[in-house]
Amino acid sequence: MEWKKGLSIMSPAELRLSIRRKDRGIVTTTGLANGFQQANVVILPRFLADDFQVFCSLNPAALPLLYRSGPGETACPPLASSADIRTDVPQYCVFENGRLLNTVPSLQGFGADSRDAPRQPGAADSGVVRSGEQGICWSDMVCFYLGCSFGFEGQLRDAGVPVRNVEQGTNVSMYRTTVPCVPVGVFHGPLVVTMRPVPADMLTTAAHITHLNPQAHGAPVHIGDPALLGIHDLSRPDYGDPVECPAGDVPVFWACGVTAIEAVRNSKAPLAFSHSPGSMFLTDVPDSLLPASQLSPLCLLVCQDPLLYSLASQRAVGTIRQLERVIGEDPGNRGIRALFVEDELVRSCLALSHSTSVAITTGFPTHFMHSPPDETDGPPGALAMATMLLALGKQVTMVTDRRALQMNQDLVEEAVRTGVLKASIPLVTYEDSGPDSALHFLCHEGDPRKPRFDHLVAIERSGRAADGNYYNMRGVNIKHLVDPVDDLFVAAMDLPGITTIGIGDGGNELGMGKIKEKVMSLMPNGSLIACDVAADYAITAGVSNWGGYAVACGLYLLSTCPSHQRYLRRGTQPATSPVQLDHLVACLPSVDKEEALLSTLVRLGVRSGMTGNLAMEVDSLTFHPTHSDLISRLLALTLDSAPSGMP
Repeated sequence: MEWKKGLSIMSPAELRLSIRRKDRGIVTTTGLANGFQQANVVILPRFLADDFQVFCSLNPAALPLLYRSGPGETACPPLASSADIRTDVPQYCVFENGRLLNTVPSLQGFGADSRDAPRQPGAADSGVVRSGEQGICWSDMVCFYLGCSFGFEGQLRDAGVPVRNVEQGTNVSMYRTTVPCVPVGVFHGPLVVTMRPVPADMLTTAAHITHLNPQAHGAPVHIGDPALLGIHDLSRPDYGDPVECPAGDVPVFWACGVTAIEAVRNSKAPLAFSHSPGSMFLTDVPDSLLPASQLSPLCLLVCQDPLLYSLASQRAVGTIRQLERVIGEDPGNRGIRALFVEDELVRSCLALSHSTSVAITTGFPTHFMHSPPDETDGPPGALAMATMLLALGKQVTMVTDRRALQMNQDLVEEAVRTGVLKASIPLVTYEDSGPDSALHFLCHEGDPRKPRFDHLVAIERSGRAADGNYYNMRGVNIKHLVDPVDDLFVAAMDLPGITTIGIGDGGNELGMGKIKEKVMSLMPNGSLIACDVAADYAITAGVSNWGGYAVACGLYLLSTCPSHQRYLRRGTQPATSPVQLDHLVACLPSVDKEEALLSTLVRLGVRSGMTGNLAMEVDSLTFHPTHSDLISRLLALTLDSAPSGMP
């Protein structure tokens, strides 16, 4: 590799001349021209050029367009001086009707007008393209220069992030994914990604640095398990070379310009050229970083099995953390703050943002002497989450006790009739009918590979204690009123791909087993009532409904966060429209909607949790001013923080 060490200090112009002369045997340009942008190259007949430009604009993470040439133009003045695209790439691919015909070191002999092209000193005579019988000549061709991730490798190293492919002296690994690009005309195909292993404690740094360089593909589009992209063997890349992933590193995937090559193949263009993967055009354009801002992303762990990290802007994460602090207030002086675990709300919201199908359960029959025995805390928060999840296109199911099925059906129907809920929600019950009941409930045909739900959420749901009973805060056993929905959370622990969330305000709620030790030592009757069943995330709030409201607000913030939406869409789908954003705003919790919902609960005979009053209160706190003021504060925080538009 000594020759490459010498090349690494050369300017882009010197390197282009070296490539043009073919006297250094440069095949891959990784590690070269540090501090300057590199470019993927696609050359197409002019009749396809407009569609391809639109294809780039709709898949901007993979195909950041640096320059589009005029027909027959060989130079690219905005990107490089004294350049000739026919000779200044180490290796080219030649495609005919979508098939790769050959890889060649030069395009100088191409086309009927090639006799007019100047010969370069040392240009190879073998392997040049000598075609023209296709009826297309160079003057018919348009060249597209697209940003390349090699352009940010130097910036990563400067920030202390190791670039393993450069360290290992290999081309970067590139993989086809199962993520489809947005099609335009004849151009379609899968997103192609590059993979670079990054130490787990440097993921935010890597995301931040690359986010600031959108012309080099920007921030990652996936961090974690490659199978979530449809990649099943990292040791067998579709393009480039395998890159070893050291212990402690996490696979990080960036959108890749080779996506264009896949689209060219699928277009069946009569004739097309591209760079050979890893062999880029070196520009004279310095790496230019955007200024750091509150839109720069943070990287947070969402799930361990399968491994998944997510990105969201500093602004969105900061606001969700503010929401978390607000719902942690304790006007009832119950000692809830002692149970707080930082960032459970933001991680829960990120997890739900990645979800497809969510099951929500609620119901705490604390008033065992009344019918119904349920309390007003829980259902409003559950419906607030369900409303926002439905608006985001998720499937939502409500899991309820058999004894409460009719009451919940009445509540949902009234919520739909009054517009509190935009659409009805399926209601189901669960009962233990054998050792595999939970597995069959959660998975189609009891097959762990076919989960019905990827998320389970419990809000103010009575949770099973260590002795197998269910207790209210006074230590009264209410097991006879509770179906064993806890079994679903226990089974989910062993099912990859199902994330669980618990929301509570006392420690005896389903999912609060994650903070069991705190509950036992800090809460009244804690050693008796503490829930023994843990969730992946445990959100504590002064009132559980507030946790549901905060989740709905957090999901809205993520839906308006450019960094998160780009990551969620893998940089391939169009942005959310203003009409969709208006719909999401209408789905946020509001004072009027929550007051109407509480009024319906009271009419159905549901009582306040602590007092048993059949009145407009939750956990002894009257709706006005306590709950109404808190809802207004959550809403103001959310709407003041969200950007006015999307990318």
